[in-house]
Order: sequence, then C-alpha cells, then structure tokens
Amino acid sequence: IVNIGIGGSDLGPVMVCDALKPYASPALNIHFVSNIDGAHLMRALEKCNPETTLFIVASKTFTTQETMTNATSARTWFLESAKDNSHVAKHFVALSTNAKAVKEFGIDTANMFAFWDWVGGRYSLWSAIGLSIALYVGMDNFEALLDGAHEMDNHFKTAPLEENMPVILALIGVWYNNFFHVDTNAILPYDQGLARFPAYMQQADMESNGKFICRDGTRVQYKTGPVIWGEAGTNGQHAFYQLIHQGTQIVPADFLMPVHSHYAIGKHGYAHHKILLANFLAQTQSLMLGKTKEEARAELEKQGLSGDELEKLLPHKVFEGNRPTTSILFDKLTPNTLGKLIALYEHKIFVQGILWDINSYDQWGVEYGKQIAQQILPQLTSEGKVTNYDSSTNGLINHTKALK
Repeated sequence: IVNIGIGGSDLGPVMVCDALKPYASPALNIHFVSNIDGAHLMRALEKCNPETTLFIVASKTFTTQETMTNATSARTWFLESAKDNSHVAKHFVALSTNAKAVKEFGIDTANMFAFWDWVGGRYSLWSAIGLSIALYVGMDNFEALLDGAHEMDNHFKTAPLEENMPVILALIGVWYNNFFHVDTNAILPYDQGLARFPAYMQQADMESNGKFICRDGTRVQYKTGPVIWGEAGTNGQHAFYQLIHQGTQIVPADFLMPVHSHYAIGKHGYAHHKILLANFLAQTQSLMLGKTKEEARAELEKQGLSGDELEKLLPHKVFEGNRPTTSILFDKLTPNTLGKLIALYEHKIFVQGILWDINSYDQWGVEYGKQIAQQILPQLTSEGKVTNYDSSTNGLINHTKALK
C-alpha cells in the first residue's frame, strides 16, 4: 500500500499506522509519500512491485500540488510495467470530494471514498482519509480506534470541568503560555510506536491555534498557540533534555507512558520496558524536584572531590527543578487507547481556541505560502533575471537559475 497525501492526509495515517504496527497484517507493507521532493516517492517505489501495489491518492480537492504531482509520477511508474491505462483503475483509489478530477485521473469513481467537505485535514484520520489505517490494521481495529475517540468525546461532553481531561490539559497550557510566558510545549512519548505523535500534534495544534486575529477580526492582545515539538524517549534524553533541565527557558512537557509493552524482550520478557519506565519516572521527578546546592555538594564529596575542584564543579551540578510536566499513563497502546489519546489532544486544542477567541479551524497561513509558490514556479524556468520580487527573493531565484 502506498498512501500519497500531505498534511492531514499524511501525518495522521502515518502516526496511527506506526503506533498500531503490532496489530498490522504481516502480509502488508505500507509506505507514505508526502514530500514533493522526488526522493520521497522514489524511495517508496523502490520497495514496491507494480503488480501487487495499491496506491491511495488522498486529496479533498484532488488539486493539491504536491499530492497530484506525486500521484501523476506514481501512475507513470506503474504504467511503465502495466502498459495499459485501464489498469490504473485497478491499482489506484481516491480519497476525495472531486469526482470529476478523480475520473480524469483514471480512477474509477466507484473506488472513490468520499467524505464531508467541511472535514479539516488535521482532523480527518477518522474519515475516509483513514483508509490506509483500516487496510493496514483491519477494520475491527480501525473501529476500535473510533470507539476510543468516541469515549473521549463523551467524557469531554459530560465530565465536570474539574474532572474533564481535555479541559484540564487546555488550562495547564494556557496557564504556562499566558501567565508564565513560555514559548513551547514538548510532547515526549515513552513509546517508540508514538514516535510520530509529536509531529502529528505539531500540525493539529500549530495549524489550529497559530493565529493572531480574533474571531471578530481584531488583533489578539495576548499570546496564542505555542510551538509544539518533541521526540520519543529515551532518544530525547540524549539530545535536548539538557535544555529542559538547566536551560534558561521553561519548557512544559507532556510525558506519555504505557505501563505495558507489546514486545516481550530482555530478561523475564520485560527488562527493556522496565528500563524505559524507570527513565520516565526519573525524568519527571528530577524536573520537578531538581537538585539543591547542598545535595550536589554531598554527592560530590561522596565521589571524593573537595576544595577548589569541588567548588568549581558545584554550580554545574545544581538543578533548580520546578520544571512543569504532565504525565499521561495508560496500560498499553491499543487502538482504543490511541483513539482516546488523539481525541484528548483534539479537544484540548478546541478549548484553548475558545479561551483565546480564535478560529481553530482555518489555516490561511498555509494557503498564503501556496499562492506565492504558484507565482514563483513558472519563473524558475523562464529566461533572464527575475527582478519583480524583493531583493532577497530575487537573489535566491536568480542563484538557483544560474546553477541550472
């Protein structure tokens, strides 16, 4: 299976398929192509046999430049072996609302999976955009994913505010963003299956709440959405946790941790996971409590240091603590649990959008960049120097043209 899409037509399905790999059919290999960089498509096609490959072209309008360019190139690759245009209809399906464009591409409209045109890409994995998920893990597991999300929907709708998980998560974010003036929020999953969860939440949160205009058209007078980033533990511990512990910026962090793993590995079948769990607990505790100067001194003395050597090293061994974290524990990463987790963050984003009085469901910043790209594209192959943009853009365009 090769899923061709971008943004919400890619990030959600990629994340879920990676997270639910233990539930996948061993007979299926799945690849996701989003980047317009030809390397992304070709590296996927190198692993595929045209006779046994199904292409899913995911584009609401069926006009998205990156998706349709990749889909057209994939069709060309396929036809080099198939030799017959009629075979396209047997190996390509569409996730779209544009039946006319789907048919013109060569896909049988009977194989077009439609969805409502008001479904935003970053919230679309629950819809037909989730076809790749359903094929990869099976329809029963896809429905379990939906059931988990529905359970969280009902919790959000009915739970008192003081017990309402999305509301609590949203208020914690607003507290640090608007009262402590932090700029970022780290999402740190201690589960390799959730390695793509921070990237998925980057789009969901930053595309929704990265706005400076209120819903009434006036400019906001306070900070809105933070920068969302993260990495799977324990990789992140060996990369950027230094800044979280001792940097000059406060970074609120969400730690996600399954109590049990799908993989029985190591001594007694759980040694790896116990090490992972111990690291999760150690990080959240140390970020909260830190290490005082007195504790650091006692530790260094126990190591045999004294005098100037100890005093020189002592300030570097102090941790101020009081670095905020939110721990989210769950038994095991199942389809149902993953559905709850995704919906938890979706509702958190909604609540924050309401509190900041912004529209979380448009993305004009994304559209603007596409418009400029369409203007620049023909000038990359035109003759002569380009002079009609600002000096920086003119210089960059002309440099690339000079290197043809």
